[in-house]
Amino acid sequence: MSFSTAIKSVFSQYVGFSGRARRSEYWWFALFTILVSIVTAILDSALGLTFVEGSTTGFIGLIASLALLLPSLAVAVRRLHDTDRTGWWLLIALVPFVGAIVLLVFFVLDSTPGANRFGPNPKG
Repeated sequence: MSFSTAIKSVFSQYVGFSGRARRSEYWWFALFTILVSIVTAILDSALGLTFVEGSTTGFIGLIASLALLLPSLAVAVRRLHDTDRTGWWLLIALVPFVGAIVLLVFFVLDSTPGANRFGPNPKG
């Protein structure tokens, strides 16, 4: 799956929490959100729209973060479904340090072969 295909796929399933997402779809979208964050930080700094002097967080970044929140959650849940885990595993991120590491491992794991309880394998 290419970068543009992954972005289109995530935005076409904006709030679709069912089904499965391939690793490439998740990681291309993660890269997209990082790039958007960098661009909005530069724009906020250049236009003087930061909330605190010397900070890179500003109005444009806030709007972009809110716009990307639901698609990011949806693709993360679908990625967990691809590894045959429920989306409730996202709540483990609330556990400091360990939660992020566990989620990282889950997101890196290969998908379960064949169909699972969340649908057919997106690899085909």
